[in-house]
Amino acid sequence: MWNAVAVLLLLATICSQRGHAKEGQEAKPLGHVSVVVVGGTGDLAKKYLWQGFFQLYSSQVSRGHTFSFYGGGLTPADQAKQILFDILKGVTCTKDLSPERCALLKDQFLHLAEYRQLKTSEHYQALCQHMEQQLTQEGMEEGGRLFYLSVPAFAYANIAEMINNSCRPATEGAWLRVVLEKPFGHDLNSAKVLSTQLASSLREEEMYRIDHYLGKQVVAKILPFRRENKKFLDPIWNKHHIERMEIVLKETLSAKGRIPFYDQYGVIRDVLQNHLTEVMTLLTMTLPDNLSNFEEVIRNKLKIFRALQPLGKNQAVIGQYRSYNREVQQELNKTKDHISLVPTFAAVLAHIDTAQYNGMPIIMTSGKMLDERVGYARILFKKDVFCVQKEDTIHCKPKQIVFYFGHGTLKDPAILVSKNLFKPDQDDGDWKEMTDHKDVQVLGLPLSDYYAQTPVEQKEAYAELITHVLHGIRDTFVSSENHLASWGIWTPLLDSLAKTLPRIYPGGVENGNLLDLRLGGKELHFLSEPVIMASPDQMGGAATDSFQVMQGKYRSAVMVSAWTVELIERLAGDLEEAAKTAVREGGIFHMAFSGGSSPIALFQRLAQHHYSFPWKETHVWMVDERCVPTKEAESNFLALHDHLLQHVGIPYFNIHPMPVQLNQRLCVEEDVGPLVYEREIIQWVNGSSFHFVLLGVGFDGHTASLFPGDKVDSHGNRLVAITESPAKPHQRMSLTFTAINKAQKVGVLVMGNSKHELVTQLSRVKDNPNKWPITGVQPSSGNLIWYIDYDALLG
Repeated sequence: MWNAVAVLLLLATICSQRGHAKEGQEAKPLGHVSVVVVGGTGDLAKKYLWQGFFQLYSSQVSRGHTFSFYGGGLTPADQAKQILFDILKGVTCTKDLSPERCALLKDQFLHLAEYRQLKTSEHYQALCQHMEQQLTQEGMEEGGRLFYLSVPAFAYANIAEMINNSCRPATEGAWLRVVLEKPFGHDLNSAKVLSTQLASSLREEEMYRIDHYLGKQVVAKILPFRRENKKFLDPIWNKHHIERMEIVLKETLSAKGRIPFYDQYGVIRDVLQNHLTEVMTLLTMTLPDNLSNFEEVIRNKLKIFRALQPLGKNQAVIGQYRSYNREVQQELNKTKDHISLVPTFAAVLAHIDTAQYNGMPIIMTSGKMLDERVGYARILFKKDVFCVQKEDTIHCKPKQIVFYFGHGTLKDPAILVSKNLFKPDQDDGDWKEMTDHKDVQVLGLPLSDYYAQTPVEQKEAYAELITHVLHGIRDTFVSSENHLASWGIWTPLLDSLAKTLPRIYPGGVENGNLLDLRLGGKELHFLSEPVIMASPDQMGGAATDSFQVMQGKYRSAVMVSAWTVELIERLAGDLEEAAKTAVREGGIFHMAFSGGSSPIALFQRLAQHHYSFPWKETHVWMVDERCVPTKEAESNFLALHDHLLQHVGIPYFNIHPMPVQLNQRLCVEEDVGPLVYEREIIQWVNGSSFHFVLLGVGFDGHTASLFPGDKVDSHGNRLVAITESPAKPHQRMSLTFTAINKAQKVGVLVMGNSKHELVTQLSRVKDNPNKWPITGVQPSSGNLIWYIDYDALLG
């Protein structure tokens, strides 16, 4: 029950603060807002959230809103109530509030807040029934309900379900908004699962995935700055003028005290996949026509993700501070022989494959136990001036723009522009010229060599974002499409680094040049040889080269097996060798790829490392395709395009997607799509015999889109057929066994521990294409090679 004193205090404050509104203005009732912080006595809530909600309350209560606040948690109320109120007593007022007003607002805030145990569905039902009773008894109109989930991500789906079942506002027009803290998953698959689970309870517009970096004033200013200075930046914001972009977040603290979380995630998942990636997209995306248009901002960000070249082991270096493993043993109660490979430092080199940025390096770096605490994004421009004398003059110095997030030597957030670039326009009254710290050096230049802008009033990121949630401003939050696209870029890299030994570094200034980096083409390496490094013996045999690539027999055919990375390297090498041989002998190379996730690592390897591949003489065909538009995520051709074709110099007329969409409809028999593709094969491919066909194999033994139960005999001598999949989308187009078995070489790629049982079973079964379609792959005059990684082979 709402405290009667609190109601009187609230009414008194509204009346008193209306006196401070502009003359002729009066706050109109905007409805009552119920705020629930789940995890309300946790560390994040204590440090940032309650302070942010107090600032929200103190700024909004005079503008027509009324509020009630609930701190929720698993602990019973009699044990947690005092903890919550001790936290609330520590909130502070902004400088613009008088001491009297500050005291009044803090007293009100305390009276309007209460603790509720939120452990079961009954607890959520009781809370929301209480909300309804409060609205009825006080005669208030409901504005909305804001739930902030400051809890581990594994709890999101269950809490979202309880909110959906019990806590949706009954009043028409009242909104529901649920704030979700990162991490939003552990990799692409877990992120997809979480998104699906949440989508069953909440609409996309009701979810606010928070990345507090988007609330930092300098980060929020990147797009406006680019718009305000468009006339200066448009001619130089490209690969011809920018030497490189650097996005850096350095910390001096260790992970001590956070090990249970940190050892599951590491620095790439904790910082690079979200904070630094978001900054990267803001720096490189096409400027939207309307900066406040959430949908347009997201569309332009997604274009960057689609244009990013794949990230592999050669685009990253990782490290681990020396005492980290000991901290893991202590906090996780591990034995002394336990070794963690989780990186606490990482640097990653990215490239965007567009006409604007192609070839321009983007370096993202973060780590713990480094020499200083600082965050910034630096755009370093190419030196286009040669000074014969007096190289210390302003026009001879480096040209750079620095978005300085805070801390470091400068301490305050700022945007710095070298004076030999241009003088930026300053249209925003919330920013001012920086006049302090004139003797400070920032990234090699004294502050006096920059035009420097800083916020008039510094604001805390969480407080800013909490205000945005209240007002339904979504462009400073992460969309579902956005975070899945990010995981799509980072997951292959994380997988490739999973068994990599991190470079050990001592921490702090003792690191010296141990973590310095060197760019080599499109690869990134440490500059120096390691001084402190654990040996493979110390790592308990975890090194990935403990097994070399080996060759043997599987189902009476040649088998190549290795760890995943080495296997993909071998397959890519075999493909390039086959291509060069075919071009040397006949001037052309025809290869066909099947769909699915397995070939993606191969596509990335080919795009990043095989620069001598004869792409101009290569024709790329599809083994199978889903009957969906090629722009949809389920399209096999889209995956082939995004991960390979757009990154290599293959002529567009050498690319042969399957014609699943003809006459603006999908796989309709009257459109004879299979016949169209068959004629194209006959026209281009000598004897309809591909030089190389790459297949995968499904858990049910299907290959291409030839599934168990298909009457393979019914395909006859046709090269292409429409087939039915037991999984959606059901309709597929596929090469037949006739086409596959005409090939000069057929490779079958099988990877992952989940395929071990299948590999074992296939090694024992007889040829039965109707039950095990993969057994129908028997090249008539060519060779069959199985490429099986150790996880699939050995389990």
